[in-house]
This record gives sequence, C-alpha cells and structure tokens, in this order.
Amino acid sequence: MKKKLSTILTALSAIVSISCIAQIHVVSAGAFQPRLDTDTSCEITVIGSYSNFEALEAEFDSFNEIYPDVELSYLKPDDYNNLLGTVLESKTAPNIFFSFAWMFGNEKYQVVFDHMEDLSDPELGLDLECIRPSLLSFDANGKLLMVPVFARNYGMLVNNDLFEKEGLQVPTTWEELLAVCEAFRGKGYESPMMGYSLDSSGCLMNALVYPEVVAALAGDPETLQAANEMEPSGGECLRHGLEAMMELIGNGYIDLEKCGEISDNYTEVILRFFEGDVPMMICTGDTVSGTGKRESQSEAFSKAPFTYSFVPVPLSEAGGYFVDSPSVEFSVNKTCENLDMTNEFMRFLITREELNRMASVKRLVTPTTDLSFDSVYEPFGQVPDERVLSPERIGITDPLAIQVRNASYLVGTGTITVDEAVSQYGAFVD
Repeated sequence: MKKKLSTILTALSAIVSISCIAQIHVVSAGAFQPRLDTDTSCEITVIGSYSNFEALEAEFDSFNEIYPDVELSYLKPDDYNNLLGTVLESKTAPNIFFSFAWMFGNEKYQVVFDHMEDLSDPELGLDLECIRPSLLSFDANGKLLMVPVFARNYGMLVNNDLFEKEGLQVPTTWEELLAVCEAFRGKGYESPMMGYSLDSSGCLMNALVYPEVVAALAGDPETLQAANEMEPSGGECLRHGLEAMMELIGNGYIDLEKCGEISDNYTEVILRFFEGDVPMMICTGDTVSGTGKRESQSEAFSKAPFTYSFVPVPLSEAGGYFVDSPSVEFSVNKTCENLDMTNEFMRFLITREELNRMASVKRLVTPTTDLSFDSVYEPFGQVPDERVLSPERIGITDPLAIQVRNASYLVGTGTITVDEAVSQYGAFVD
C-alpha cells in the first residue's frame, strides 16, 4: 500500500510540476522579450498635435523598466500639420510622429511620406493582428506607413439611468429612436437629444449625417467617384442623413436653441451631459474620451452620479453604423537616429495590452479588437460586421468629408434646404 501510494504521489508531483512549467512558459511567451542590449543608452523623441500625452508618457515609464537608459520624450511643435515636413528634414528630426489618413493623396505631405518606414515589415515584429483590419491602410505599394494607436467613432452618450427611470429602452432602430424621443418629450424633457451646434467642423449635425453618408457610399462606387471628384451628382449621398436629421429637429427632438448654449464640443458637452437631464448627447468618441476626468469636475454628477454609455445613433431601420476610423496614427522616421531602438519601442507599444492600456488612460477608442474592455464603448463592439464601415477602406477622401460637414451644418441651421445641399454639392467651403 505504501509503495503504491508513493508511486501515485510521485506521479501527481510530476504532473503538477509539468503544469507549473507549462504555465510559466505561457506567461513568459506572452510577455515582451527585449531584442537589444537592455543597457543601451539613447534618446527617442515622439512629436504630435496633442498638447499633452500622459497615456504615452506612462508607456515611456513601462518601457524604461526594460530599457532604463533610453530617454523618451513627447513634444508638440507649433503649427504641427503645416510644419511637419520641415521638422522631419531638420537636424533635430523626431523618431516617431503623429500621422493621419487625410494626408494620403495630398502633395503637401510628400516629404512626410518620404520619411515613413514600412511598419508591415515582419522583421519589425509589430503585432498588427491585434488591430482591427479596417483601421490598417496600405499605400499603393502595399506598405503600411501609419499604424493606429487610437480610433474614432460617431454616436451619442446615453444616460442609462434616465432610460431606466422612465421605463424606456435605449433605441437600436430608427422607429425606436423616434418613439423614445416622443416618450421623453411627453415626460417633460424639452430636448431628448442634444449636442454642440455652433461649428460646422465639430457640430452634432456632422456626427449625425456623416455615418449615413459613409453607408450610402459603401455600396455605390459610381456615386463615390462623383462625390470624391466634387461633382454635383455626388450630392445624393447626403440626402438620407440630412432628411433624418431634419426630422429629428423638426419634431422638436433636438432643440437647437438649447444646444446653442453649449460653447464647445468637448468639455462643455460633457459637463452639460453630466447635469443628468439629457437622455442622449450626440458627439464623437474624441469627446467621450474626456468623460472620465470630468466626472469629478461636475458638481451635478458628483452629487448624483449615473451610468452612461456611448452607442451608435440609429438613423435607419436596421440600426446605427460603427464608422471605424483612425484618430491618431504613429509613423516612424526611417532616417532618424537610433532607428533600432525606435522600432523596439514600437514593437513594445503595438500590442493588445499596451494599446488597450493607453486607450483606457485616455479613454479613447482602442484600435484593437477588444472594444468590450471599456463598458462605455462596449455597445460598438456589438454592432454586426456588416454595419462596421471604414471610410478609408471605402475610399472617402478628406475633401468629401469637408463637403458633408459644411452641408450638414447649413441644412441643420436652416440656411439651405436638403435639396439645395444635394444640388450644390462640391461648392461648400470652410
């Protein structure tokens, strides 16, 4: 009996040991493994258009736990977009810089593109598979010159507690949206939907209409070509979104006079939403990014906190769209000093864990497939694949987007009609 028991215990011990070793291997295999000498001493500079970038600086600290003698810094040059090419040609050129999809096709940025490294090179080891494929844009030669670190979407902040209090469900279709707006109006809410309405570049009108325009062009290459070439016939892509917006405004579901009291599309939109009497606040994910920090800045929210989420605006019977675009992308200056360590930092940063951590700190939309990691953005992770749209993949250019912004604003404020906006497409300027 003792001999058998000893044999059994020995076998169990071996199994446990093997299991532990396997677990250790899994953990170590998933952790970042340095490729360079960890005693390397050098400097890496990142430049961009953010005034400050605490989330990235936290990544610097984490990278320094592995490479303690690498000095990393973030800077915002003056007039970033206009002077980026000049900065890259200077003696103090950065290692990494912000880049944007709208730069493609713009001759002004040819110098910038000349400095970009191909980040799809497998030798670099970036974990591109953790990023949503719709966010990766390759050039005509198949090179990946920009990699997204944050994403952008369009929708509305929803006060979930108000919906629960009034016995209503967050709408997922156009008919449901109209019904809940009418119900809130009947319960004394003067403007069930609100948003910033004073500027064509960032107003609620564009946030409502743009996703519908993207959807209209997704399956219509002929109209897409006309719209990109600024031909008036391309204006038909505006019609559905503009008509839906005007129905919401015309029914009194969006009170533009009250929306006009909101003085900016970031802090003031958030603080107005935190007053607690707005069921739905139309905005972008960039605005939502500021909610976490401003909960404590809102006296009303501090006294009466509530749960909220960010959801698509359903302007069609099938539901809302998830217009999935890069917000900020990083490019590597292939002519910079310390290129090997620069690529090592990018390999560290472009992983599921680090990208999600940065998005969590900044409360921006992660570019990874893990949208559910932040409950505020979780509804977008539930949008069916066929309703997830990438303007960059579809081929929507920045001039087209400018037409949408200006037309939406002019129609929403009553300056022109929907028909006039459609027929005058291509003539709208900022």
